[in-house]
Amino acid sequence: MGLKNQSSMEQVTEFILTSFQLPRHLELFLFVVLLVVFLITVSGNTTIITLVCLDKRLQTPMYFFLCNLSLMEVFFVTSIIPKMLVDMVSQNKAISFLACVAQCYFYFFFGASETILLAVMAFDRYVAICRPLRYAIIMNGWVCIDLVLGCWISGFLAPVAPIILLYHLSYCDSNIIDHFFCDYTPVVKLSCSDVQALLALENVLCSVMLLSSLFVTLLSYVYIIATILCMHSTKGRLKTFSTCASHITVASIYYLSSIFMYSLPSQGYSQDVQMGLAVLTGVVTPLLNPFIYSLRNEKVKEAFKDCLKKRKITL
Repeated sequence: MGLKNQSSMEQVTEFILTSFQLPRHLELFLFVVLLVVFLITVSGNTTIITLVCLDKRLQTPMYFFLCNLSLMEVFFVTSIIPKMLVDMVSQNKAISFLACVAQCYFYFFFGASETILLAVMAFDRYVAICRPLRYAIIMNGWVCIDLVLGCWISGFLAPVAPIILLYHLSYCDSNIIDHFFCDYTPVVKLSCSDVQALLALENVLCSVMLLSSLFVTLLSYVYIIATILCMHSTKGRLKTFSTCASHITVASIYYLSSIFMYSLPSQGYSQDVQMGLAVLTGVVTPLLNPFIYSLRNEKVKEAFKDCLKKRKITL
């Protein structure tokens, strides 16, 4: 793995993002769609954060974790969509080397944090349903704060080594990234250094984080389902299951899209398919989360209605 010397730094100081390479009228249409999606995603997740902070009914461990998930989603989409929108209406699709490395880092950081948090949320549902009498003791305030800090810190540290290695690679040939943002693999593959070890490191890190989070989530729901099946009341089963239905939906979309996204490149699938999966993971999933949690959750809907009533009274 060659280190980047002074001459290579002078040769490649910026990258060119090819984006979607669509006809102009389609690109402008996609710009409008993505702008609306971005605004809805940010406002939807911000609404959930605000409701959790203001409404005492939502100040429980489950909604505390949901608040942090929404915050991660806001940062996640902000790390890629604004630059993508600028590129769609600009002839200059360049991004500086440092900005590209920073975008790559933050995309990895927030994605990793969210992956770990989904497992924490599954564990929270396991304790609530399978250990209800000990829930308040196990999931006390300090434990919840420690778990969330663990998610943020783990996500912050996970990309450090790969990004440092990426920064010190030699870039001496093409500077055109066939993607709409600085994703790790497309950037690494532009290097004229030997990058096999670096790609393997990324594979291992992503696999360990995704599979370990998936394992904790699946194990939690195995115990949850077993507990629900032991209940005698059908109404009780449905009510108990409804408390984790939103998390199951969000986790399923996230895990499926992420697993396909990080396994398909090694199987020789086209770049268009990989970009489509990146859109699903980085754009569609953050958009759906607030709607899934709000539309399927009575407490969130009640808090939102009460907030609107108070606003009308104030006005």
